Amino acid sequence: MARIAVVLMNLGGPDALEAVQPFLFNLFSDPAIIRLPAFLRLPLARLISKRRARVAREIYRQLDGRSPLLVNTKAQARALEEVLGPGYRCFIAMRYWHPASAETARDVAAWAPDEIVCLPLYPQFSTTTTASSLAAWRDAAKNNAVGCTTRVICCYPAEAGFVETVAGLVRPVLDSVSGFDKPPRLLLTAHGLPRKVVHAGDPYPDQVGSTAAAVVAALDRPGLDWQVCYQSRVGPLAWIGPYTDGEIRRAGRDGVPLVVAPISFVSEHSETLVELDLDYRRIAELSGVPAYRRVATVGVEPGFIQSLASLVRRARTGQDAGSCAPPQPRRVPPGAAG
Repeated sequence: MARIAVVLMNLGGPDALEAVQPFLFNLFSDPAIIRLPAFLRLPLARLISKRRARVAREIYRQLDGRSPLLVNTKAQARALEEVLGPGYRCFIAMRYWHPASAETARDVAAWAPDEIVCLPLYPQFSTTTTASSLAAWRDAAKNNAVGCTTRVICCYPAEAGFVETVAGLVRPVLDSVSGFDKPPRLLLTAHGLPRKVVHAGDPYPDQVGSTAAAVVAALDRPGLDWQVCYQSRVGPLAWIGPYTDGEIRRAGRDGVPLVVAPISFVSEHSETLVELDLDYRRIAELSGVPAYRRVATVGVEPGFIQSLASLVRRARTGQDAGSCAPPQPRRVPPGAAG
C-alpha cells in the first residue's frame, strides 16, 4: 500500500505569552509580508514585533495565554486521516510557529512516504499565505532530502463541500434573527491585505469574492442583504475594503441585525474568538446594531473534511490542483480602499 503524507499548512500562533514576540518577529520578517531587503526588513521586524507584543499578549490572555490554532488543526488532521483511510498520514506545518516546516519535514522524511500532498488551510490563494507557506515547505523538504513526488493544492475558494458547509452554518443563524423590524444583513468577512499587495497582482480579493458569491448562491435566499468585508488590518498602510468594523457601524446606522460569517478562516483562533466575538461585538453594541450573531468556522464539520479529502484524492491524479501562476500587477479600483 502506498504511503501518502498530507501536509496541512497554516500560519500558526504562539503557544505561550512568552512566545508572542518571537511569533510576531517570524511573521514580520517574512519577505512575503514586508517586501524589503533583509538588511532593512529584519531590524524593522524586530521593532514592529516589540511594539505590537504588548497588545498581542492582551489578546492571547483572553484565550488562556495561547493560540488555539494548533489544537484545532490537529483535530482537522485526525478527522481528515479518518476520512482518507489507510495509507494516509496528516502532518502539520505552521508558517510562523511550531511545528514549523523544518520540523515537519524531518518527521515526513522519517515516515518515508511514497507521495506528498501539500494542503494549505487557506481556501483563497495569497502570496502572503499560501505562496509563503509553500516556499517554506519547499526549502525544508530540500534541506531534509524529502524527494518523493509532491502534489500541491493551491486553493479552493468555491469548492462545493467547503461552500455548502459555510452555507449550512449560516442558514440557522440567519433564521435566528428573522424576528426583528428589518431583515438581517450577512457580512462575509475575510482577513484583509494591504492595497499595495493586491496592486502587485495578488488574486486573494478575487478569490474571496468567488467564495462569497458561491455561498450566497448556495443559500438561495432571493433579496438577501449581504456584503463582503475585510478585518484585521494593522499599521498605517491602506488596506482593501470595505472594512468589517465600518460595515458594522453602517448596520447600526441602518438599524439592521447582523450575521457575521468568516469565509477565509477554517478554524477558530484570535481573529474569530477575540476580534469578531469580543471587539466587533462591542462595536456593534455601541453602534446600535439590533442583533449581532457570529457564524462558526467550518472546523471539523463533516462536509468540509470530506471536501478536503476530495481535494487530496483529485490532486493525486493531477486534477483540480489549482493554479499557482505568478501574480500579475493590476490596478485596484478606488472603491476597494475601504
